[in-house]
Order: sequence, then C-alpha cells, then structure tokens
Amino acid sequence: MARKATNKLLQKAKKSKSDEFYTQLSDIESELKHYKNQFKGKIVYCNCDDPRVSNFFKYFSANFEQLGLKKLISSCYRRQEIDLFNREKTESGFYFEYEGKQIDKGESKKDEIEVIHFKGDGDFRSKESIKLLKESDIVVTNPPFSLFREYVAQLIKYDKKFLIIGNINAITYKEIFKLIKENKAWLGINLGRGISGFIVPKHYELYGTEARIDESGNRIISPNNCLWLTNLETPIRNEDITLSKIYYGNESKYPNYDNYDGINVNKTKDIPKDYEGFMGVPITFLHKFNPNQFEIIKFRKGNDEKDLSINGKCPYFRILIKNRRLQKSQLIETEKIERL
Repeated sequence: MARKATNKLLQKAKKSKSDEFYTQLSDIESELKHYKNQFKGKIVYCNCDDPRVSNFFKYFSANFEQLGLKKLISSCYRRQEIDLFNREKTESGFYFEYEGKQIDKGESKKDEIEVIHFKGDGDFRSKESIKLLKESDIVVTNPPFSLFREYVAQLIKYDKKFLIIGNINAITYKEIFKLIKENKAWLGINLGRGISGFIVPKHYELYGTEARIDESGNRIISPNNCLWLTNLETPIRNEDITLSKIYYGNESKYPNYDNYDGINVNKTKDIPKDYEGFMGVPITFLHKFNPNQFEIIKFRKGNDEKDLSINGKCPYFRILIKNRRLQKSQLIETEKIERL
C-alpha cells in the first residue's frame, strides 16, 4: 500500500510539472498589445500569480494608467499539506490589490509589496479567491495546465472575460472544444513558436534545443506547444481566411472519409473555395477561424462515433467544418430560381 501511495505521489508530481511554467514578460507584452482598448475601467484579476515576482502583475502595474485600469488584483496559491515532496506546512496563500498608487511605475519589488494573507491556501477554487473573482472583470494569467478544464469552467460559470495560456492540446478537450464551437471562446494571437518560452524553477530539467538561461539567470524552456485562449475580441477574429484552392477537377487531392460524408483537408491553406460540403481540417485551423466564414460541425468523430478514417487509417485529429459563404450563396441562388 505504501508503494502504491508513493507511486501516486510521483505521478502527481510528474503531471504537475507544467504547472510550474512562468510566463516571460516579453510574451505577455506581445499578446496584450492587441487588447489594450478593452481594459479601460476594468478590474483585472491574476489569480495564479505571486505579485512579488509575477510578470503578469509587473505588466499590468507598469501599464496601469495607460490601460485605464480601475484595479489590479494578484493572488498566489501556497500548498499547505504535508507529503513526500513537502515535509513542512507552508504559509497561507496571499493576494495584493493595486490601484495605481502604492508602487512607483509598477516596479514590483518584494520589499514594496505588503501582501494580504488568505485564511486558506489561495487556490483559485477557494471561497476567498472566488470572492475576488466575482469582484473582477477580466482574468489574465497562466493557470495550472493540469487543472485547465476546471479553471476555464469556473470562468464560464462566473461569466468572466479572460485571456489565459494553455497547452495547444487543450482545444481537443471536449469541454474546451464545445466553448469554441459555441463561439464562447477562441484562440488569441500567438501560439506555438509565437510564445517564446517559459521560466522554470531551478530543479526543472532544461530540455529541447531552445532551452537556455537568460541574462538575468532565468532558466527557460520553449515547448512551442502553447496558446492563448480568450473571449476578448481579437483583431484577426473576423478576418476571412483567403481561399485559393479548387476542389472540382482536383478531387483526388481531397479523399473522402470512410465513416463520414466529407473530404479530408491536410492544411488550412488547402481548404477549397468551391466545396459546399463537409470538410475535415487540422486543429491549427482554429487559429484563423472566422465564425462568420465557417461553421464548426463536430470534432474528430465520424457517424459511427469512431475517429475519422481514410481507407482504414486515421489522420491526426480533424475538425469538421462547412463554408458558410457557399451555403449563403446557394440559398440566394435557390431563392432566385424560386422567384422565376
């Protein structure tokens, strides 16, 4: 029994490694510059951030007046249980409220920030943290990847605007995909290599060809597999994908699925402009998805609820879509014929 418990703890520790990724200020600046006009008069809550070291706190406090913020709240979780990796009970979680006066130009020096301690650990699911969440307008942070589904569900439950970082695979979660399909969430501007890397603790292994230690001594890894998820308006959200490929006459390039009445499209750039039926496209399509141009039908599964397949083989996850523009033009043509 003891060995099983130990293995469980080790697996838990392995799973939560990505929960120790800390966002670089340069990546925050690169994404946030696209949303500046949406923060005026708002209360921003960074509920997974130690205000003494968080780059999210640093960004918003430094740009408090420029963004026209009403208030900035930053809160931090502190694990309190004793286990294999933590032999002593630590301090309680804490938070800090900033209204543009306490810190000169947002320089978040540890000795200048007098935090307020929670009674509990400061987990985003705690009553104390939820009370601050209810007070806020927009949540911006890098939440625990292992709790991403639960984290997003809470934001939706309390009807909050948000801009958060997650793993690209998060869009394959049925809960997250449902939000995207229903136009309740969408991808931000940067993803993949557009997010240059994360600061990790000293004990974390530096892996990958782009792993490095910066001039400040920060240990950085670049997994190149993350994205921003949001329900704030983005400048590219209503831009059509330019389509140049032709289906009719090139049918062999677009094989049909075995278990769904639709064609397979391997790259977003290869979506044909003249195909009115169902098409399976890669999940990266969502980065350019315009809900006015395309309708999302379903994710990954055919009519038999098995993975979409071609000659018995399954391509990587596909999203089934349909071109709204062609549907609309067909309707117009039908109405013209009926009038005649």
